[in-house]
Amino acid sequence: MPKPYRMTVIGSGYLGITHAACMAEAGHHVLALDIDAEKVARLNKAELPIHEKDLGDLLKRGVASGRLRFTTSYEEAGAFGDVHFLCLGTPQRSDGFAADLSQLDAAVDSLAPHLVRECLVVGKSTVPVGTAERLATRIARKAPAGTGAELAWNPEFLREGFAVADTLRPDRIVLGVRSEHAERTLRDVYAPLGGEIPYVVTDFATAELVKSAANAFLATKISYINAMAEVCESAGADVVRLAEALGLDERIGGRFLRPGLGFGGGCLPKDIRALWTRAEELGAGQALGFLREVDAINLRRRERVVELARELVGGTLDGRKVAVLGAAFKPDSDDIRDSPALAVAAALERQGAVVSVHDPVALDHVRKAYPLLNCAASASAAAQDAQVVLLLTEWRQYAELDPEDLVAAVAERRIVDARHALDGDRWRASGWEYRAMGRP
Repeated sequence: MPKPYRMTVIGSGYLGITHAACMAEAGHHVLALDIDAEKVARLNKAELPIHEKDLGDLLKRGVASGRLRFTTSYEEAGAFGDVHFLCLGTPQRSDGFAADLSQLDAAVDSLAPHLVRECLVVGKSTVPVGTAERLATRIARKAPAGTGAELAWNPEFLREGFAVADTLRPDRIVLGVRSEHAERTLRDVYAPLGGEIPYVVTDFATAELVKSAANAFLATKISYINAMAEVCESAGADVVRLAEALGLDERIGGRFLRPGLGFGGGCLPKDIRALWTRAEELGAGQALGFLREVDAINLRRRERVVELARELVGGTLDGRKVAVLGAAFKPDSDDIRDSPALAVAAALERQGAVVSVHDPVALDHVRKAYPLLNCAASASAAAQDAQVVLLLTEWRQYAELDPEDLVAAVAERRIVDARHALDGDRWRASGWEYRAMGRP
């Protein structure tokens, strides 16, 4: 087994914290960096600022072992690491659909002057194709080590709620490299993970496109079944049974073929928009024009839930009390970035509804980002006097609700199951008016 590496992780957001803690768990010595001094102080006390299964335990073990530390100093990071992982956010630009690379560029500009010896800089962020080529030139120009500071691209494939498992037991590792040295170094870095992990060794551009293409494919699959839900509503068919039948076809498969409210979060929406924008810049926009419709279908799901709620309460939302169950963009996460649930809740509030929201872990974020929404301490509290209940994030505790659990709280027994998480027959048998998109 190769000896442990001294490595840095630049950026201590969701990806950075996860990668740093997992690399320390794998036996490496890790120094993670963030420009937020308050966050760094908390992380050095093993206080996790995000909600992610099993990550808190790894953070505590890493810090306690001395293999994991956090800093705000690029000078310290440059002196410490032989491998530097770039884990910066690439959100959507405020002036369009392209990716905002300002965090990544700023990090490279801050790190490069401190790269005084041979090292490997490894990009893990999701970026437009061509970014790695540009950054390789930038690093070689700004680093005292010159071309001795080599770049590689190693995209991440993390699912929120499963990020630790996805890092320690990945289904593939993609290496965009330009030398045998870079490939060997990264294989050594990941060797402690063990197992028969497939490696795909390729060029920069292909490595960059793998992540973007994967997210675009998943988004397309989700929007496809939601488009069929629209057809099912018009035809009186059942989209859940349709999806079940389609999923049994080995060529299609059932994963991500689940109808509902659609996708959100900090990855899929902005990544498909950045991909079609970059394709247009390259003169290949026509090839990915369909992604605009994928995006539009996804956004229509949110509008349809608002329509359903309005229909159920008599045609107007003004003054109506609505309970929203779920705020995070998916269960087992406190991430509310581009949350479909909160997009619906905010739309309801704008149309005059009195909205009460419950979520098991994301309410602190909701209070800061959506101060006009009422935050409730429990599902029952959110449903108090509600004229309609909307299940918008499929947390297990919501899926396991007994229809009688909310009867004493609500004013009217009406529920919209936007995630197809409930047994509709059971709720109807308990006197509820049950609605789900794409189902009779």
